[in-house]
Amino acid sequence: MKYRQIGQTGKQASIIGLGCEHLDRKPYAQVKETIDMALAHDVNLLDVFMPGEEIRDHIATALGDRRKDVMIQGHIGATDINQQYDISRDLPTVKKYFEALLRKFGYIDFGMLFFIDSEDDYRGVFETGFITYAEQLKKQGDIHHIGFSSHNPVTAMKVIETGVPEMMMFSINPAFDMLPSEHYVFDYSDKGFGSDLFRGIDPKRAELYQLCAQKQIGITVMKAFGATKLLSPDHTPYAKPLTVHQCVHYALSRPAVASVLPGCQTAAEMEDVMRYFSVSGEEKDYAEVLGSVQNDFKGSCVYCSHCQPCPVGIDIAAVHRLVDTARLDKANIPATLRAEYAALESAVCIECGHCEVRCPFGVPVIENVKEAAVLLG
Repeated sequence: MKYRQIGQTGKQASIIGLGCEHLDRKPYAQVKETIDMALAHDVNLLDVFMPGEEIRDHIATALGDRRKDVMIQGHIGATDINQQYDISRDLPTVKKYFEALLRKFGYIDFGMLFFIDSEDDYRGVFETGFITYAEQLKKQGDIHHIGFSSHNPVTAMKVIETGVPEMMMFSINPAFDMLPSEHYVFDYSDKGFGSDLFRGIDPKRAELYQLCAQKQIGITVMKAFGATKLLSPDHTPYAKPLTVHQCVHYALSRPAVASVLPGCQTAAEMEDVMRYFSVSGEEKDYAEVLGSVQNDFKGSCVYCSHCQPCPVGIDIAAVHRLVDTARLDKANIPATLRAEYAALESAVCIECGHCEVRCPFGVPVIENVKEAAVLLG
């Protein structure tokens, strides 16, 4: 297992975690086997948004005295209506469900403001007693950090600009990233991705990831497989489906991403995801598949590392992630970005052009590397 820090929280997360949604309504034995497999692979981050009492009991019992070995994302505002999850901003209802979650697990590592996708969602959280309740939970030590979940890049940026959250759970996969931000991702989760809307990475999503990197807001990833649609020959927008490991690798290559939390529902599925650490780089590579859709990636780095190897050892994808973030506000580049740039292998670009010949998307690598040296050096 490898680990990454979640933003400024100081917490190190396994780069692959476990989203427990699909364990809901499964027998206890199946829940335990799946969690046991995850922990056997040193997974230390679980997402528990489900409001049902039985699934929470199953997870807590399966963890037992291993609760201390994992971090839990627990969602504030996830409620239960007729055994189906619902979203509530009604404070008594919110408290009822979240305090039941606290009783199961003792404390919650990341208290997630649940499902902030729209302007109404934003107002229901930040213009009511909802946010005061979350901040009180943190002050009391019932939650250790405040995060939020969202599927909308515009709303997510507005939440981040409040200065309240330290991390975010967001839906990231190659198809969602190409969907214009004015369209709702769940429309395509349900019916598939056979659409002519996909025309390169949406600028608002790219801006969100760069904003998170700039402000050190750690991202954990949901919907990495697009509700399995990206894995299906019938629903993918590409010439062929992606694999589980390509989807995981894509998400992990986005700026500020700390962990991908696939919704595994069996031990076998969990074990298959963990093959990510043993498959070859070619098997993880997603660039050729992304290039098979009608889109316009030209000139935009997708951090696929096809430009490597650099003859002088420059980590070109890392440099591009940093310079993309620095460009957001050139007058106020965070010291952390400069420090991360300084920590890269020191090398001067010799302008050999090897990288630009290999780049599938026509990125002006030499120009960008020079700009990085000016902005971050």
